[in-house]
This record gives sequence, C-alpha cells and structure tokens, in this order.
Amino acid sequence: MPVTLRHLDARLFPAWLERSRAEYAKDLVAAGQTPEDAHRNADESMARSFPSGTPGSGHVVFDVVDDAGETVGYLWIGPDTSDDAGAWWIWDIVIDADKRGRGFGRRAMVLGEEYARAQGAHTLGLSVFGFNTGARGLYESLGYETTSVKMLKKLG
Repeated sequence: MPVTLRHLDARLFPAWLERSRAEYAKDLVAAGQTPEDAHRNADESMARSFPSGTPGSGHVVFDVVDDAGETVGYLWIGPDTSDDAGAWWIWDIVIDADKRGRGFGRRAMVLGEEYARAQGAHTLGLSVFGFNTGARGLYESLGYETTSVKMLKKLG
C-alpha cells in the first residue's frame, strides 16, 4: 500500500488542531474521565503543545496520504519532553475510521520512524489507550514494547 507523509498545510492547521483536541477529549471520556474534565484536559494539553497555535520546535504534523493523493489521516511527531535530544515521540496518529485495516497506519508509523531517525532520534515512544486494542496490536507488531501500564478500577 503506497502511503506518503505530506506536511500539513499551515492554512489547515487550525482545523486540524480542533479535530485533534476533540478526538483526544473523546478518548479521555472513553478512558473514564467526565466530559467536562476530558475537554479541560484536552484544551490544556493542546495549549502546552501549541502555545502560539502552531507546532513547537521540532514538532511536525503530517497528512497521511494514499496512492490516489487522498488524505486518510494524520501523524504528529516530534521530540519527547525529556532532555534527551534523541528521544522522540509519536504524539498522535489517527487514520480515518473508514480507512482503517488497510495498512495506512502501519506504513505511516514506518515513515514516521524513518523521519525521526533522519532527525537524529534513537528512540521513538508513544502512548496508547488501553481500550485501543487494534492500535496496541499494530504497535507491538512493529516492535514497540510496553514500558508502563496505568490501571483504573471503577468503584461505583
């Protein structure tokens, strides 16, 4: 499956930022946060990552593009929050729901790894919600290893 990464057009960045914020809030609700907390946390997270409404130093957002030139998702990649310049992070990757299961995510991840390596990265990390079993399986098949697990039990 031919896939390419294309830098997100700066004119489309505000819409992407809103989409990413909304998707993150939805995932936080699915992970157990109240809608109010989820939206507040998503807003705060995006404000930290994009204080001026644009990607921070070293961060880049790519459209994931299929062989017909259609955008099928996005990948946000950049340095992690440590002092290690060679430690990079997949901050977000989303393939449109109707395009999943066709290899786009796998290929985007491999291209993201190549991009990070070309920028001097020696590690690439990511977080994945526990309920996202499809993504977890993909990441494990690509050689990503679990480094921590956060657990929750509802006592209601």
